[in-house]
Amino acid sequence: MEENTPRITRHTTPEGVSVLLSGCWAAEPLAEPVAWTQIQSELSACAAPGASGWTWDLRTLERLDHTGAQLLWNAWDHQWPASLLALDPQRAMLARVAQYAIRPPVATRLSAWQVFLSLGAMVWYLIDHVRDLIRLMGQLLLDAVKLARAPAKGPWRDVSGHLYHIGATALPITALVGFLIGVVLAYLMSLQLRQFGADAFIVNILGISLIRELGPVLAAILIAGRSGSAITAQIGVMRVTEELDAMRVMGIAKGYRLVLPRAIAMAVAMPLLTVWTTLAALLGGMLAADLAMGVTPAYFFASLPRAVEISNLTLAVGKSVVFGLLIAVIGCHYGLRVKPNTESLGQGTTASVVTSITMVILVDALFAVIFKDIGI
Repeated sequence: MEENTPRITRHTTPEGVSVLLSGCWAAEPLAEPVAWTQIQSELSACAAPGASGWTWDLRTLERLDHTGAQLLWNAWDHQWPASLLALDPQRAMLARVAQYAIRPPVATRLSAWQVFLSLGAMVWYLIDHVRDLIRLMGQLLLDAVKLARAPAKGPWRDVSGHLYHIGATALPITALVGFLIGVVLAYLMSLQLRQFGADAFIVNILGISLIRELGPVLAAILIAGRSGSAITAQIGVMRVTEELDAMRVMGIAKGYRLVLPRAIAMAVAMPLLTVWTTLAALLGGMLAADLAMGVTPAYFFASLPRAVEISNLTLAVGKSVVFGLLIAVIGCHYGLRVKPNTESLGQGTTASVVTSITMVILVDALFAVIFKDIGI
Protein backbone atom coordinates (compact mmCIF):
# COMPACT_ATOMS: atom_id res chain seq x y z
CA MET A 1 0.00 0.00 0.00
CA GLU A 2 1.36 3.46 -0.91
CA GLU A 3 2.21 5.87 1.85
CA ASN A 4 -0.25 8.55 0.69
CA THR A 5 -3.21 6.16 0.50
CA PRO A 6 -5.92 7.35 2.91
CA ARG A 7 -6.37 4.91 5.76
CA ILE A 8 -8.39 4.53 8.96
CA THR A 9 -7.11 2.52 11.91
CA ARG A 10 -9.09 1.83 15.07
CA HIS A 11 -7.39 1.13 18.41
CA THR A 12 -8.99 0.15 21.69
CA THR A 13 -7.45 1.92 24.66
CA PRO A 14 -8.39 2.07 28.35
CA GLU A 15 -9.94 5.47 27.65
CA GLY A 16 -12.06 4.07 24.79
CA VAL A 17 -11.84 3.62 21.06
CA SER A 18 -9.36 5.79 19.17
CA VAL A 19 -9.69 6.31 15.40
CA LEU A 20 -6.37 7.16 13.76
CA LEU A 21 -6.38 8.72 10.28
CA SER A 22 -3.27 8.53 8.11
CA GLY A 23 -2.23 9.09 4.54
CA CYS A 24 -3.31 11.85 2.20
CA TRP A 25 -6.98 12.80 2.55
CA ALA A 26 -7.19 14.89 -0.60
CA ALA A 27 -9.35 14.78 -3.72
CA GLU A 28 -6.98 12.81 -5.95
CA PRO A 29 -6.20 9.89 -3.57
CA LEU A 30 -9.81 9.69 -2.43
CA ALA A 31 -10.97 9.48 -6.06
CA GLU A 32 -9.27 6.11 -6.52
CA PRO A 33 -12.05 3.47 -6.64
CA VAL A 34 -10.29 1.04 -4.31
CA ALA A 35 -9.42 3.70 -1.74
CA TRP A 36 -12.89 5.28 -1.93
CA THR A 37 -14.67 1.96 -1.39
CA GLN A 38 -12.46 1.08 1.57
CA ILE A 39 -12.82 4.51 3.19
CA GLN A 40 -16.60 4.48 2.78
CA SER A 41 -16.82 1.04 4.36
CA GLU A 42 -14.67 2.03 7.33
CA LEU A 43 -16.50 5.32 7.87
CA SER A 44 -19.83 3.47 7.83
CA ALA A 45 -18.46 1.19 10.59
CA CYS A 46 -17.38 4.25 12.56
CA ALA A 47 -20.94 5.60 12.40
CA ALA A 48 -22.27 2.67 14.45
CA PRO A 49 -24.24 3.33 17.67
CA GLY A 50 -21.95 4.25 20.53
CA ALA A 51 -19.32 5.82 18.27
CA SER A 52 -20.10 9.35 19.39
CA GLY A 53 -17.63 9.02 22.28
CA TRP A 54 -14.70 7.84 20.18
CA THR A 55 -11.52 9.87 19.84
CA TRP A 56 -10.54 10.99 16.34
CA ASP A 57 -6.82 11.60 15.78
CA LEU A 58 -5.94 13.60 12.65
CA ARG A 59 -2.44 14.68 13.61
CA THR A 60 -0.61 12.10 11.48
CA LEU A 61 -2.36 13.05 8.24
CA GLU A 62 -0.03 14.05 5.42
CA ARG A 63 -2.63 16.34 3.89
CA LEU A 64 -6.25 17.29 4.45
CA ASP A 65 -8.16 19.35 1.87
CA HIS A 66 -11.81 20.37 1.59
CA THR A 67 -12.80 17.05 0.03
CA GLY A 68 -11.42 15.03 2.92
CA ALA A 69 -12.81 17.49 5.45
CA GLN A 70 -16.27 17.28 3.87
CA LEU A 71 -16.08 13.48 3.91
CA LEU A 72 -15.26 13.50 7.62
CA TRP A 73 -17.92 16.10 8.42
CA ASN A 74 -20.55 13.95 6.70
CA ALA A 75 -19.34 10.88 8.59
CA TRP A 76 -19.66 12.80 11.84
CA ASP A 77 -23.29 13.63 10.93
CA HIS A 78 -22.55 17.38 10.69
CA GLN A 79 -21.46 17.74 14.32
CA TRP A 80 -18.12 17.79 16.09
CA PRO A 81 -16.99 14.55 17.73
CA ALA A 82 -16.68 14.34 21.49
CA SER A 83 -12.88 14.16 21.32
CA LEU A 84 -10.85 15.46 18.39
CA LEU A 85 -7.06 15.56 18.19
CA ALA A 86 -6.08 17.77 15.27
CA LEU A 87 -3.58 20.45 14.28
CA ASP A 88 -4.64 24.06 14.01
CA PRO A 89 -4.72 24.12 10.17
CA GLN A 90 -6.81 20.94 10.21
CA ARG A 91 -9.25 22.45 12.69
CA ALA A 92 -9.51 25.57 10.54
CA MET A 93 -10.24 23.44 7.48
CA LEU A 94 -12.95 21.50 9.32
CA ALA A 95 -14.43 24.69 10.75
CA ARG A 96 -14.67 26.20 7.25
CA VAL A 97 -16.44 23.09 5.97
CA ALA A 98 -18.75 23.08 9.00
CA GLN A 99 -19.64 26.73 8.35
CA TYR A 100 -20.74 26.25 4.76
CA ALA A 101 -21.90 22.62 4.68
CA ILE A 102 -25.64 21.97 4.66
CA ARG A 103 -27.62 18.82 5.11
CA PRO A 104 -29.19 17.37 1.98
CA PRO A 105 -32.94 17.94 1.85
CA VAL A 106 -35.07 15.08 3.05
CA ALA A 107 -37.17 13.56 0.29
CA THR A 108 -40.85 13.92 1.05
CA ARG A 109 -43.80 12.29 -0.63
CA LEU A 110 -46.17 14.60 -2.41
CA SER A 111 -49.63 14.85 -1.00
CA ALA A 112 -52.72 14.47 -3.14
CA TRP A 113 -53.20 18.24 -3.13
CA GLN A 114 -49.61 18.85 -4.28
CA VAL A 115 -50.07 16.32 -7.09
CA PHE A 116 -53.24 18.12 -8.12
CA LEU A 117 -51.40 21.46 -8.13
CA SER A 118 -48.55 20.02 -10.20
CA LEU A 119 -51.08 18.78 -12.76
CA GLY A 120 -52.55 22.27 -12.84
CA ALA A 121 -49.09 23.73 -13.43
CA MET A 122 -48.60 21.35 -16.36
CA VAL A 123 -51.95 22.42 -17.81
CA TRP A 124 -51.03 26.09 -17.54
CA TYR A 125 -47.66 25.34 -19.17
CA LEU A 126 -49.45 23.64 -22.05
CA ILE A 127 -51.93 26.52 -22.35
CA ASP A 128 -49.02 28.97 -22.51
CA HIS A 129 -47.44 26.99 -25.36
CA VAL A 130 -50.72 26.75 -27.26
CA ARG A 131 -51.40 30.47 -26.82
CA ASP A 132 -47.98 31.44 -28.17
CA LEU A 133 -48.32 28.96 -31.03
CA ILE A 134 -51.73 30.36 -32.05
CA ARG A 135 -50.34 33.88 -31.86
CA LEU A 136 -47.40 32.86 -34.05
CA MET A 137 -49.67 31.22 -36.63
CA GLY A 138 -51.93 34.27 -36.69
CA GLN A 139 -48.94 36.54 -37.22
CA LEU A 140 -47.73 34.22 -39.99
CA LEU A 141 -51.11 34.53 -41.72
CA LEU A 142 -50.98 38.34 -41.47
CA ASP A 143 -47.44 38.37 -42.84
CA ALA A 144 -48.56 36.15 -45.74
CA VAL A 145 -51.31 38.68 -46.56
CA LYS A 146 -48.76 41.49 -46.38
CA LEU A 147 -46.47 39.58 -48.73
CA ALA A 148 -49.33 38.98 -51.18
CA ARG A 149 -50.09 42.71 -51.25
CA ALA A 150 -46.48 43.73 -51.88
CA PRO A 151 -44.57 40.73 -53.25
CA ALA A 152 -41.73 42.88 -54.58
CA LYS A 153 -40.77 43.84 -51.02
CA GLY A 154 -40.80 40.27 -49.73
CA PRO A 155 -37.78 38.58 -48.12
CA TRP A 156 -37.07 36.46 -51.20
CA ARG A 157 -33.33 36.36 -50.63
CA ASP A 158 -33.92 34.77 -47.23
CA VAL A 159 -36.38 32.35 -48.79
CA SER A 160 -33.86 31.25 -51.42
CA GLY A 161 -31.16 30.77 -48.80
CA HIS A 162 -33.42 28.65 -46.61
CA LEU A 163 -34.55 26.68 -49.67
CA TYR A 164 -30.94 25.77 -50.36
CA HIS A 165 -30.12 24.82 -46.77
CA ILE A 166 -33.40 22.97 -46.12
CA GLY A 167 -33.88 21.35 -49.51
CA ALA A 168 -30.74 21.09 -51.62
CA THR A 169 -28.36 20.09 -48.85
CA ALA A 170 -30.81 17.43 -47.63
CA LEU A 171 -30.98 15.56 -50.94
CA PRO A 172 -28.11 13.10 -50.27
CA ILE A 173 -29.24 11.94 -46.82
CA THR A 174 -32.91 11.65 -47.78
CA ALA A 175 -32.04 9.67 -50.91
CA LEU A 176 -29.76 7.33 -48.97
CA VAL A 177 -32.29 6.67 -46.20
CA GLY A 178 -35.16 6.28 -48.69
CA PHE A 179 -33.17 3.83 -50.83
CA LEU A 180 -32.28 1.69 -47.81
CA ILE A 181 -35.86 1.71 -46.54
CA GLY A 182 -37.06 0.52 -49.94
CA VAL A 183 -34.50 -2.30 -49.96
CA VAL A 184 -35.45 -3.42 -46.45
CA LEU A 185 -39.19 -3.35 -47.18
CA ALA A 186 -38.77 -5.32 -50.42
CA TYR A 187 -36.69 -8.02 -48.78
CA LEU A 188 -39.06 -8.38 -45.82
CA MET A 189 -42.15 -8.56 -48.01
CA SER A 190 -40.55 -11.01 -50.44
CA LEU A 191 -40.20 -13.53 -47.61
CA GLN A 192 -43.94 -13.44 -46.98
CA LEU A 193 -45.28 -13.08 -50.53
CA ARG A 194 -43.19 -15.97 -51.82
CA GLN A 195 -45.05 -18.35 -49.46
CA PHE A 196 -48.33 -17.60 -51.26
CA GLY A 197 -46.98 -17.24 -54.78
CA ALA A 198 -47.96 -13.58 -54.82
CA ASP A 199 -44.65 -12.19 -56.01
CA ALA A 200 -46.29 -9.74 -58.40
CA PHE A 201 -48.14 -7.97 -55.58
CA ILE A 202 -44.91 -6.55 -54.23
CA VAL A 203 -45.36 -3.70 -56.70
CA ASN A 204 -48.75 -2.86 -55.18
CA ILE A 205 -47.50 -2.99 -51.60
CA LEU A 206 -44.35 -0.97 -52.26
CA GLY A 207 -46.19 1.57 -54.36
CA ILE A 208 -48.99 2.26 -51.90
CA SER A 209 -46.85 2.18 -48.76
CA LEU A 210 -44.00 4.31 -50.10
CA ILE A 211 -45.93 6.85 -52.17
CA ARG A 212 -48.87 7.38 -49.83
CA GLU A 213 -47.38 7.01 -46.33
CA LEU A 214 -43.71 6.21 -45.86
CA GLY A 215 -42.33 8.70 -48.37
CA PRO A 216 -43.92 11.84 -46.86
CA VAL A 217 -43.50 10.69 -43.25
CA LEU A 218 -39.91 9.59 -43.69
CA ALA A 219 -38.93 12.84 -45.41
CA ALA A 220 -40.75 14.88 -42.74
CA ILE A 221 -39.03 13.05 -39.87
CA LEU A 222 -35.62 13.53 -41.46
CA ILE A 223 -36.24 17.22 -42.09
CA ALA A 224 -37.67 17.71 -38.58
CA GLY A 225 -34.50 16.30 -37.06
CA ARG A 226 -32.20 18.06 -39.51
CA SER A 227 -33.74 21.41 -40.39
CA GLY A 228 -36.32 21.81 -37.61
CA SER A 229 -33.59 21.68 -35.00
CA ALA A 230 -31.47 24.09 -37.07
CA ILE A 231 -34.33 26.60 -37.19
CA THR A 232 -34.74 26.48 -33.42
CA ALA A 233 -31.01 26.72 -32.83
CA GLN A 234 -30.59 29.67 -35.21
CA ILE A 235 -33.36 31.73 -33.64
CA GLY A 236 -32.33 30.62 -30.15
CA VAL A 237 -28.76 31.81 -30.72
CA MET A 238 -30.20 35.14 -31.85
CA ARG A 239 -31.93 35.31 -28.48
CA VAL A 240 -28.72 34.45 -26.61
CA THR A 241 -26.69 37.04 -28.54
CA GLU A 242 -29.48 39.65 -28.12
CA GLU A 243 -30.03 39.98 -31.88
CA LEU A 244 -33.79 39.61 -31.38
CA ASP A 245 -33.73 42.53 -28.95
CA ALA A 246 -31.78 44.55 -31.50
CA MET A 247 -34.39 43.74 -34.17
CA ARG A 248 -37.15 44.94 -31.85
CA VAL A 249 -35.28 48.19 -31.13
CA MET A 250 -34.74 48.77 -34.88
CA GLY A 251 -38.42 48.09 -35.61
CA ILE A 252 -37.80 44.97 -37.71
CA ALA A 253 -40.72 42.54 -37.58
CA LYS A 254 -39.52 39.15 -36.34
CA GLY A 255 -42.37 37.27 -37.95
CA TYR A 256 -41.86 38.81 -41.38
CA ARG A 257 -38.08 38.38 -41.42
CA LEU A 258 -37.60 35.17 -39.42
CA VAL A 259 -40.76 33.05 -39.47
CA LEU A 260 -42.26 33.77 -42.89
CA PRO A 261 -39.15 32.97 -45.02
CA ARG A 262 -38.60 29.68 -43.19
CA ALA A 263 -42.26 28.70 -43.50
CA ILE A 264 -42.30 29.43 -47.24
CA ALA A 265 -39.04 27.57 -47.80
CA MET A 266 -40.20 24.57 -45.81
CA ALA A 267 -43.59 24.47 -47.58
CA VAL A 268 -41.87 24.52 -50.98
CA ALA A 269 -39.01 22.15 -50.13
CA MET A 270 -41.01 19.42 -48.38
CA PRO A 271 -43.08 18.29 -51.42
CA LEU A 272 -39.93 18.15 -53.55
CA LEU A 273 -38.06 16.20 -50.88
CA THR A 274 -41.03 13.87 -50.49
CA VAL A 275 -41.05 13.04 -54.20
CA TRP A 276 -37.26 12.67 -54.16
CA THR A 277 -37.31 10.35 -51.13
CA THR A 278 -40.16 8.31 -52.57
CA LEU A 279 -38.34 7.84 -55.88
CA ALA A 280 -35.20 6.73 -54.06
CA ALA A 281 -37.23 4.27 -51.96
CA LEU A 282 -38.99 2.89 -55.04
CA LEU A 283 -35.64 2.45 -56.76
CA GLY A 284 -34.27 0.54 -53.78
CA GLY A 285 -37.41 -1.60 -53.58
CA MET A 286 -37.32 -2.28 -57.33
CA LEU A 287 -33.71 -3.44 -57.24
CA ALA A 288 -34.32 -5.60 -54.17
CA ALA A 289 -37.45 -7.12 -55.75
CA ASP A 290 -35.46 -7.97 -58.87
CA LEU A 291 -32.72 -9.67 -56.87
CA ALA A 292 -34.95 -11.44 -54.33
CA MET A 293 -38.02 -12.34 -56.38
CA GLY A 294 -37.10 -11.92 -60.01
CA VAL A 295 -39.55 -9.04 -60.53
CA THR A 296 -37.89 -7.17 -63.39
CA PRO A 297 -37.67 -3.37 -63.49
CA ALA A 298 -39.68 -3.39 -66.73
CA TYR A 299 -42.58 -5.17 -65.01
CA PHE A 300 -42.21 -2.84 -62.01
CA PHE A 301 -42.50 0.27 -64.18
CA ALA A 302 -45.42 -1.18 -66.13
CA SER A 303 -47.40 -2.28 -63.06
CA LEU A 304 -46.81 0.72 -60.80
CA PRO A 305 -49.24 3.14 -62.57
CA ARG A 306 -51.98 0.48 -62.48
CA ALA A 307 -51.34 -0.35 -58.82
CA VAL A 308 -51.17 3.23 -57.47
CA GLU A 309 -53.74 5.85 -58.39
CA ILE A 310 -52.64 9.42 -59.00
CA SER A 311 -54.73 10.54 -56.02
CA ASN A 312 -52.20 8.86 -53.71
CA LEU A 313 -49.39 11.03 -55.05
CA THR A 314 -51.57 14.13 -54.76
CA LEU A 315 -52.39 13.24 -51.18
CA ALA A 316 -48.71 12.67 -50.39
CA VAL A 317 -47.68 16.04 -51.82
CA GLY A 318 -50.50 17.81 -50.00
CA LYS A 319 -49.56 16.18 -46.72
CA SER A 320 -45.92 17.14 -47.18
CA VAL A 321 -46.86 20.81 -47.50
CA VAL A 322 -48.71 20.62 -44.17
CA PHE A 323 -45.76 18.77 -42.61
CA GLY A 324 -43.36 21.44 -43.79
CA LEU A 325 -45.46 24.26 -42.35
CA LEU A 326 -45.80 22.40 -39.05
CA ILE A 327 -42.06 21.81 -38.76
CA ALA A 328 -41.26 25.44 -39.58
CA VAL A 329 -43.82 26.89 -37.18
CA ILE A 330 -42.85 24.57 -34.32
CA GLY A 331 -39.15 25.25 -34.88
CA CYS A 332 -39.71 29.01 -34.85
CA HIS A 333 -42.03 28.73 -31.84
CA TYR A 334 -39.45 27.01 -29.67
CA GLY A 335 -36.67 29.23 -30.99
CA LEU A 336 -38.52 32.40 -29.99
CA ARG A 337 -39.20 30.94 -26.52
CA VAL A 338 -35.51 30.31 -25.82
CA LYS A 339 -34.16 32.22 -22.84
CA PRO A 340 -30.77 33.97 -23.05
CA ASN A 341 -28.73 31.01 -21.78
CA THR A 342 -27.23 27.92 -23.37
CA GLU A 343 -29.21 25.47 -21.21
CA SER A 344 -32.52 26.84 -22.48
CA LEU A 345 -31.15 26.68 -26.04
CA GLY A 346 -30.40 22.97 -25.72
CA GLN A 347 -33.75 22.22 -24.11
CA GLY A 348 -35.62 24.20 -26.77
CA THR A 349 -33.86 22.42 -29.62
CA THR A 350 -34.61 19.01 -28.13
CA ALA A 351 -38.25 19.90 -27.48
CA SER A 352 -38.58 21.26 -31.03
CA VAL A 353 -37.40 18.01 -32.64
CA VAL A 354 -39.54 15.80 -30.41
CA THR A 355 -42.65 17.93 -30.87
CA SER A 356 -42.19 18.17 -34.63
CA ILE A 357 -41.82 14.42 -35.11
CA THR A 358 -44.78 13.73 -32.83
CA MET A 359 -46.99 16.22 -34.63
CA VAL A 360 -45.98 14.82 -38.03
CA ILE A 361 -47.07 11.33 -36.98
CA LEU A 362 -50.30 12.59 -35.39
CA VAL A 363 -51.25 14.67 -38.43
CA ASP A 364 -50.41 11.78 -40.75
CA ALA A 365 -52.72 9.52 -38.75
CA LEU A 366 -55.42 12.21 -38.94
CA PHE A 367 -55.01 12.41 -42.71
CA ALA A 368 -55.27 8.62 -42.98
CA VAL A 369 -58.55 8.57 -41.06
CA ILE A 370 -60.08 11.52 -42.90
CA PHE A 371 -59.24 10.37 -46.42
CA LYS A 372 -60.21 6.79 -45.68
CA ASP A 373 -63.70 7.96 -44.83
CA ILE A 374 -64.03 9.86 -48.13
CA GLY A 375 -62.74 6.92 -50.16
CA ILE A 376 -59.24 8.09 -51.11
